[in-house]
Amino acid sequence: MTTMQRRLLLFDIDGTLIHSGGAGVHALKKALTERHGIEDDLGDIEIAGMTDSGIVISILKKHKIPATQENIAGFLDSYVHFLSIELPHRKGKLLPGVLELLEKLKLRKHLVLALLTGNVSRGAQLKLGHYGVWHFFEFGAFADDHPDRNQLGPFARARAKEKHGREFSAAEIDVIGDTPRDIACGKALGARTIAVATGTWSREKLAEHDPDYLIDDLSHVDRLINTLGW
Repeated sequence: MTTMQRRLLLFDIDGTLIHSGGAGVHALKKALTERHGIEDDLGDIEIAGMTDSGIVISILKKHKIPATQENIAGFLDSYVHFLSIELPHRKGKLLPGVLELLEKLKLRKHLVLALLTGNVSRGAQLKLGHYGVWHFFEFGAFADDHPDRNQLGPFARARAKEKHGREFSAAEIDVIGDTPRDIACGKALGARTIAVATGTWSREKLAEHDPDYLIDDLSHVDRLINTLGW
C-alpha cells in the first residue's frame, strides 16, 4: 500500500475520541423522567457500543412502553435537549492523542475522516462540538440511519461515494472503536478493524473479538500513522 492510497477512516465517538463524563447516561435518565415520569439508574441497560435508538428501545421495552416511532423520536428529542445541558456540567475530556492525531490526519489529503457512531447525529455534533473536534469529520453514519450498528457501514460508504465521487472498497476502509460492537460493525462491512482500549472494555476482552489491530490508546500518534499506513 502506498502512502497516497485513498482511505476512508470511520471513527466511533464515546470511549474512542472522548469521554463525556457521563453526560449521555444522565441525559437518558432525565429524558425518561420527563417523558414518562420514571426514575431509573439504567444500570441494567446495555449502553457501550449500542446505538442511541437501540438504547431507547431497550429502555422503553424494560418499562413496557410501546416502542413506537413516535415514542422513540420523542425520547430522543428529550435526550438531545438534556445532553446539551449536561455536557458543560460534566468532567469529560478528549482522550489521549486524539487532537494531535486528527490534526495530522486532516493534513493528509488521501484520507477521508468520517464517523461511524451509535450517536444520533445531533448528539454527535453536540459532543464533538463541545470538545472542539466536530469540524475534523466530513460526514457520518449515525443512529438516525438504523438502530442496528452493523447496518451503519453501508450508509457511511454511500455518503463517501456521494461526496468524493468514488466507491471505497472494503479494503480501503478502517473502523476505529473501543467496543466489540465496533469490531463487529467493521467486520460486517469487511473493513480493517482497529480496537482502542480506552473505553469500558479491557484490552484482553477486546482481543477475544479478533480486531485487526489492538492498541491501548491513540497517544503514540506518529507510530500509529506509520503502522497503519495512514
